[in-house]
Amino acid sequence: MVALPSLKGLQAFEAAARTGSFAAAAEELSVSAAAVSQLIRTVEEQIGRKLFHRVNRRVVLTEAGVEMVPRLTMAFQEIGSVSRELGGDAFRPRLVVSVPPSMAMGWLSRRLTGFVTSHGAVDISLRGDDDPVSFDRELIDIRLSYGPHYREHPTEDIVRDAVYPVCAPRLAHATEPDSLGGLPLIHTDWGPTGASFPSWRNWFEAAGIEPGRAAQRGLSANSSRAALDLAISGLGVALAQGIYCAEAMEDGRLVRPLGRALELRQPYCLTIPERSARRDVVEAFRDWLINECRRAVGSPALR
Repeated sequence: MVALPSLKGLQAFEAAARTGSFAAAAEELSVSAAAVSQLIRTVEEQIGRKLFHRVNRRVVLTEAGVEMVPRLTMAFQEIGSVSRELGGDAFRPRLVVSVPPSMAMGWLSRRLTGFVTSHGAVDISLRGDDDPVSFDRELIDIRLSYGPHYREHPTEDIVRDAVYPVCAPRLAHATEPDSLGGLPLIHTDWGPTGASFPSWRNWFEAAGIEPGRAAQRGLSANSSRAALDLAISGLGVALAQGIYCAEAMEDGRLVRPLGRALELRQPYCLTIPERSARRDVVEAFRDWLINECRRAVGSPALR
């Protein structure tokens, strides 16, 4: 029989080529970056060909490496398929998902059961991150953000949301036609580093109503989720994003005391780095997440 190169070495090479770095491959394989480097050197010595050019701290695939990657990826996918059929989980996929903190706190975490049920077992790391994020350092596979922050990676606009005046049903009865009847307002302030969130002053101006002092008074929260919870608790009227408030409006916890909505200035965008784009689990999660976002923003309760 022809002597075969180290299987662990081939696995380390395939992971490094697919993820784009020794550090990412080490994280995936639960070994050190130095171990990944040594395993790849062993394979290079065994086959007598260089697979990576080592330039300073960067590694670039050689022609031989480029030729080997797709064939090895298919081979390991097949091994993973056999393993799953036999009941093993050695190749159980891992997915790192990064979203704004308000989306991680409740909205997405409650929906993940649907993805796992339809897709099967997968190890998911759900991160609530403010922009900017580091895709390589944090090994992020997919990032949902408000606004196009990451055009250096493949990015797509998936949905444009709006904000709606919402409050608990018992407060809605106190409103007057074309006004808020002196009800307390709930303000959202994403802070100096956050994107500009529509203010109550913006809403009053769009509605052709003199804002007066009411535009500055009331409660204030530094996240969309917190502002929404305050409104559900009956503490005032919030300007809530449709993607977050649709569910509470569908089940009657919130109502719209006034009909006017105010479109957000930027779309929600989905970014997937090239090292992750070819993974089946990433593609499946992308399709599922886009569908969930569009379903929420398109809820009949918001019309």
